[in-house]
Amino acid sequence: MTVVSNAPGLARIPLRVALLADAVVTGVNGLAYLALPGLLGGWFGLPSDLLRPVGVFLLGYAVVVALVASRSPVPRTAGWAIVTVNAAWTVVGLAAAAEGWWSASAVGRIWEVLQALVVLAFAVVQTRGLRR
Repeated sequence: MTVVSNAPGLARIPLRVALLADAVVTGVNGLAYLALPGLLGGWFGLPSDLLRPVGVFLLGYAVVVALVASRSPVPRTAGWAIVTVNAAWTVVGLAAAAEGWWSASAVGRIWEVLQALVVLAFAVVQTRGLRR
């Protein structure tokens, strides 16, 4: 089992656990976007028509991440692909908040930043796990 080290608060988190946590958080987020697009869209100041396809993407991505996590050992190429997607999501989320894409409300911009930071944390832990 791969273990993450040298990261305060993130030390000793196995790669598989980081991937599974990513899959669960991503899947729950995707389900929420699909189940409650009107409510969440109202809170975030985002159109439901944006949240639905994002929800579909997130659910599909969650399934892929869970499948990668289920492999023994975790395939390195797939792991690095997940890190790359997570890094891209982080950049896009922070850019969306900073530039005001989609005219999100203040709550929506805060959500974009928080979501980007969580995804960044997954990418960091996954990177450390893959490097071991």
